[in-house]
Amino acid sequence: MAETNAAAPTSRAREKVGGDEEATSDLKLGEFQNVHSMSLSEARALIIAILAHRATTKKVEETETLIKTQDYLDVFARFKNTENITAVERVLGAHPQLEPFEKSQLASLCCESAEEAKTLIPSLTNKITDMDLQEILDDITKLRTFVD
Repeated sequence: MAETNAAAPTSRAREKVGGDEEATSDLKLGEFQNVHSMSLSEARALIIAILAHRATTKKVEETETLIKTQDYLDVFARFKNTENITAVERVLGAHPQLEPFEKSQLASLCCESAEEAKTLIPSLTNKITDMDLQEILDDITKLRTFVD
């Protein structure tokens, strides 16, 4: 008879997340539906502002998570200055048919074509024409600066 050396599990089973959130052709964000969603550029600007404020009032504790988050946002935030971030928000704000999540994704991804945008954000497919979406993408691209 063969001896089995089955090791006891080293961790407990993960609890399943109860939400039915999905960003497919039908946008289902559960409790996050119609909640403001920030682009990576907005998140970067917010963290910078908070840290600047905290630096004037008390010492800022820079945790590993904060440092990694800042590094990530420095690389992937497409808009670095406040004026451009605000201008992108104005461009996207002129389209009330778009969900906040879709707007933040458009501002973060900076797609070059309507086809690319609809592939990456499937919920746009039946909301906006390719021509209108391309106009939005072109306006966003004009605001992008390619220097740090």
